Amino acid sequence: MDQSRRTQLKWFGAALGAVAVPAWAQNVAEQASALEKKDKKAVPLPKEGSEFALPPTVELLGGKTLHTKDWAGKVIVLEYWATWCPFCARQMPHVEALYTKEHHRGLEVLALSIDKKAADIAPFLKSKNYTFPVAWLSPALAKVLPKPAGLPVTIVIGRDGRVKMADSGELFAEDIAGIAKFL
Repeated sequence: MDQSRRTQLKWFGAALGAVAVPAWAQNVAEQASALEKKDKKAVPLPKEGSEFALPPTVELLGGKTLHTKDWAGKVIVLEYWATWCPFCARQMPHVEALYTKEHHRGLEVLALSIDKKAADIAPFLKSKNYTFPVAWLSPALAKVLPKPAGLPVTIVIGRDGRVKMADSGELFAEDIAGIAKFL
């Protein structure tokens, strides 16, 4: 690299260091750092073709209980996410669009929020008008549905109860729409 380019990069780096970081960005950075520490102990993504059992019941936000036996024979998208995750924020509208379009064909979504407090989730969901079932990944629920490393994490369980897809990290609109092929 030539000297003038190196000088420009040093100046650019110094300028970035002088910029004040907004409070919301610090919060996201702190949450991401905490997640990174937890992820070192995280379970691996389930392997395609492996059996995936949901617990018999899941307490949803708002007090309803999901009886997972009612989802037998359906395709289930299990989505680990957080209100503070920018990648989740971009992916979740596509999950909602898929759910809205394919629910009548037997597609279900269970979104599991890893936010620290369940109270933080409902206002976020209301502001976005999401209609799919959402649960808070409480410590008790995390014991039976442990979160794999990364965020968001998307696991697709086929009608046969086997994993059809498991991915960590943001998926694009076409990736989410492509889940319909499992119906």
